[in-house]
Amino acid sequence: MPRDPIELEIFKNIYHSIAEEMGAALRRTAFSPNIKERRDYSCAVFDSDGDVIAMGDHMPVHLGSMPRSVLAAIDHCKEDGCELGPGDVVMLNDPFRGGTHLPDITLVAPVYVRMRSRTDRTHKSSGACNRTKPDFYVGSRAHHADVGGAYPGSMGLCREIYQEGIRIPPVRIVRAGKMQRDLLALLLNNVRTPDEREGDLGAQIAACHTGAERLREICQRYGLDRVKGAAVDLLQYSEELMGAFLQQVPQGTYRAEDFLDSDGIDQKPIKIAATVRFAGRLKTGRGSIPTQPIATVDFSGSDPQVEGSINAVEAITYSACFYVFRCLLTEDVPATAGLMRPVRVIAPEGTIVNARPPAAVAGGNVETSQRIVDVLLRALAQAIPDRIPAAAAGTMNNLTIGGIDPRTGEPFAYYETIAGGMGARPTKPGISGVHTHMTNSLNTPAEALEYAYPLRVHQYSLRAGSGGAGKYRGGDGIVREIEVLTDAEVTLLADRRTHGPYGLSGGRDGAPGTAEIIRLDGSIEKLPGKFNRRLRKGERIRIETPGGGGWGTPRPRC
Repeated sequence: MPRDPIELEIFKNIYHSIAEEMGAALRRTAFSPNIKERRDYSCAVFDSDGDVIAMGDHMPVHLGSMPRSVLAAIDHCKEDGCELGPGDVVMLNDPFRGGTHLPDITLVAPVYVRMRSRTDRTHKSSGACNRTKPDFYVGSRAHHADVGGAYPGSMGLCREIYQEGIRIPPVRIVRAGKMQRDLLALLLNNVRTPDEREGDLGAQIAACHTGAERLREICQRYGLDRVKGAAVDLLQYSEELMGAFLQQVPQGTYRAEDFLDSDGIDQKPIKIAATVRFAGRLKTGRGSIPTQPIATVDFSGSDPQVEGSINAVEAITYSACFYVFRCLLTEDVPATAGLMRPVRVIAPEGTIVNARPPAAVAGGNVETSQRIVDVLLRALAQAIPDRIPAAAAGTMNNLTIGGIDPRTGEPFAYYETIAGGMGARPTKPGISGVHTHMTNSLNTPAEALEYAYPLRVHQYSLRAGSGGAGKYRGGDGIVREIEVLTDAEVTLLADRRTHGPYGLSGGRDGAPGTAEIIRLDGSIEKLPGKFNRRLRKGERIRIETPGGGGWGTPRPRC
């Protein structure tokens, strides 16, 4: 049957609205400012095979990698000899088994729409495994402000994953609708802020419940076969649109490389290299699959994994590729697993873009992912220069502060990422003070920060002149200066401190970032992008984030 474009558009928006409503439920019911204010979470809907069919407008670093979590949950249950049953929820954060880094805890829930037979219900009531395949899955992922480990906020300069926090393989946190209290107690006993963690996990469960209910409602309205058929069509449609675009890119091989400043332990730069090849043609016909990938992204030549915590696992590298190729298409294209069918990603094992355990990986999710995007865009600028912006800030500027809150006598763990400048575009300047690329979060309001933590904001402003000059100027970074109102431990995990974000087509580089501590005696300690320090009550941390690169040769001044 020919595809009905009107019905396809309707179901595309239905599925997307479910993912968006899941995110709204998570945000409204979460406890931590990191989720409520910064919106450091993501939700998505998956088909019965674990392929993503809809994403919320949330965080790219989460969304492109979340399918690995769904597949890990499915594989875990197969190892047990049974499918996930109604009312089950799997929890995980293990970067080497479906996760990305330890603070990102993912929940995966099956969705059953078909009426279960009397035999199935009898087996369920007797405790037997359910062998009926779910019709859909829903997933919610949130960055938890602390999951234990050596540093408050769980984003420190560790040397192995065992130091970074509690590591959770795929486990059922909810079984047949009942919370597994012993498992929850084990988790909460290993974090600094258990009440906040329990509240945020509850919000994630609520998000999954919301998604499951909405899927059942649309199946009741339209029929299960019609709804699932639309999901198949969306996957094929996304694949066809990506294939059609990639065939328009000039065939050839395009190479680029860029560097992370260091891993925070050994101060030498770390290279990420990418080769992007465009070749091959789609066969004619609806839903056809190319005999070979139209695009291949090969990270061979990247440096080996390092001792510090900026190693990325394969899921992060794939997620960055998904994001970049998705951005090449128009906004109305469905963000499904079909987009990457014409694209092959090669990430050699044991390198900075596909680390082996027990590598520390906290920064790979937030810093290395950004540099992977920069490298890919730099390569693509050689092929389609009129579509590619200059480099954005290239760092999430991860700041964590922890200690004992004098107001409560309990531990606190504050975490946020600080925005920077967007790179200028071929037709307009970059935006100032905005989160870009793999992060899509918001800046923490000063009022929310001061209410929740023993901290005081002294300065929060744009960093004037930090954007690179050009025909179109890069966006400016941010200045953030925070005073601690109690003795505290401060950790910064940031990059682009040695070299600023690159300009394109003659545009100038953006200004590198800076960090310093202002001591009680007025002295200033200048620091690199990755450090850990103890601050006394009344001392301040000041961070200036990078500006974006400029695009085009600057116009001469009269």
